[in-house]
Amino acid sequence: MTRIVGIHGLMIACDTPQAILLATREAWRAGYRQMDAYTPYPVRGLAVALGMKHSCIPAVVLVGGIVGASVGFFMQYYSMAVDYPFNVGGRPHNSWPVFVPIAFELLVLVASFSAVFGMMFVCGLPRPHHPVFNIPDFVRASQDRFFLCIEATDPQFELHETTVFLAALVPGTTVIEVPE
Repeated sequence: MTRIVGIHGLMIACDTPQAILLATREAWRAGYRQMDAYTPYPVRGLAVALGMKHSCIPAVVLVGGIVGASVGFFMQYYSMAVDYPFNVGGRPHNSWPVFVPIAFELLVLVASFSAVFGMMFVCGLPRPHHPVFNIPDFVRASQDRFFLCIEATDPQFELHETTVFLAALVPGTTVIEVPE
């Protein structure tokens, strides 16, 4: 496979969600793996057809929540029992029920920040510009069009063969070359 300089990939536009789903499944069967679909609303089964895996974000949020609760608990324990022990009403220095509200608040805070920053890292954000935005008709991806783009980084990508393959997927559509 030779990398074609200046080309991000090839794209076709479909009119219906069934057409984009069928085109994506056929491209997957043909061996293309580096592709993405752009739709105005979620299409059931499209993520599976694209071969998307489960996200690691829930694990990141869980670890963030555990770290936040632990830091909240041990911060209070250290300040109340080790650094400045102060006996109020005869209760022990390590009175853990008092520590629960602050530990919970830090759990929520750190878990939410973990979710936001983890999602941004996994998605490669911030990315203010994507090559598909150079296509004039792509503005309809948020209105009534469904786009499938096979990227030039795909090991099976060859400009002529992929163009012929995409043209045969959806008859009557034009194959759009997406510049870098």
